Amino acid sequence: MSSSPRETVSLLSYRAFVQFWFAKNASSFGFQMMSVAVGWQVYEITHRALDLGLIGLVQFVPSVLLALPAGHVADQFDRRRIVAVCQAIEWIAIALLAGFSLSGHLTETGILALVFVVSLAKTFEFPALQSMLPALVPMHVLPRAMAANAAAGQAAMIAGPALGGLLYVAGPATVYGVSALLYLVALVLMTRLAYDHLPPRREPATLKTLFAGIHFIRHRPAVFGVISLDLFAVLLGGATALLPIFAKDILHTGPWGLGVLRAAPAVGALLMSLWLSRHSLERRVGPIMFASVAGFGVATLVFALSNVLWLSVVALFALGAFDMVSMVIRGALVQLETPDDMRGRVSAVNAIFINTSNQLGEFESGLLAAAMGAVNATLIGGIGTLVVVGLWMWWFPSLRRRQGLVSDPEPVEGASGTI
Repeated sequence: MSSSPRETVSLLSYRAFVQFWFAKNASSFGFQMMSVAVGWQVYEITHRALDLGLIGLVQFVPSVLLALPAGHVADQFDRRRIVAVCQAIEWIAIALLAGFSLSGHLTETGILALVFVVSLAKTFEFPALQSMLPALVPMHVLPRAMAANAAAGQAAMIAGPALGGLLYVAGPATVYGVSALLYLVALVLMTRLAYDHLPPRREPATLKTLFAGIHFIRHRPAVFGVISLDLFAVLLGGATALLPIFAKDILHTGPWGLGVLRAAPAVGALLMSLWLSRHSLERRVGPIMFASVAGFGVATLVFALSNVLWLSVVALFALGAFDMVSMVIRGALVQLETPDDMRGRVSAVNAIFINTSNQLGEFESGLLAAAMGAVNATLIGGIGTLVVVGLWMWWFPSLRRRQGLVSDPEPVEGASGTI
């Protein structure tokens, strides 16, 4: 990590990025608030835990099944327009949640249907939104811009649910109303955003074009290495899914302690992302990335072995901070190694990996905890993360030796896609 004259240029000087940041922040806060209200309202209506699982299901299914078509659309059409249309659909769906809640005619089926619509729109919004960022700032500023974006996301994850919970006292319609207002702000900012993107000549959606992102990743060692490293590290490092067990049975604390434990990784990630938004990552990015993932694994081991609350909180704080460093480097590498006309499809494949690894990681942790206890399951996850780091350093020597985020372009066979 270095300080350079280029680093003194504030991100605030890039007007388009600032507008993009506020738009993304507004929609993120709106979504987090809506999510809290939806869960509480569904449980109030049905009093069945299974229905809370259905909320996750109606969000998960479109995000995985339609990710590849969404990536194709992001590379074929104006990305700003795609994001604006998707946010308009999300705004309408949330406004309907507010209206029906106010009238008292909102049923569980209606909530799930509207949440499905929001998730469908977000599936198409994600790759287009991710692909816009490199066009808004110079390439050497991209890691800082990504860190600033990540900071906004972490702030939304911390404060959004809390704000939604407080507003729920006035009723679900109030939460949905404020959420819809935030989405409207995001929509207005996005439609006024100065964004120059000339999509390539349109191609029909065929298996070749849909799977072009997978083909590109397979033939680009740097991209394949960082995406697969993320997949397996998250898959093995799902300790946060077991926090209720650690809080109650190992640390012998109550709900307040569980809340502190849950907040610790997010706070660590938020503070690190704020630091990264002001400091450039320009040298030894490969070693720093691997050291950060290894730090994530070590923090997981410390958490597994701790039986005092303060040490567990410190370990989770460090876990979140290490994860943020590696996430910013991995994200910047993927964006910078991918040509603009492929960014939508590569972002879509990355989204599939992120969604499945998070879900499967929690399932894997739960399965191991049921078989051998929470401590042993978390120890295995931490050790497994360190093993993955060692293997990836061996299998991807170019990443291990990587100095800068930008490398010489590598020839890619059939970048437009052949299965």
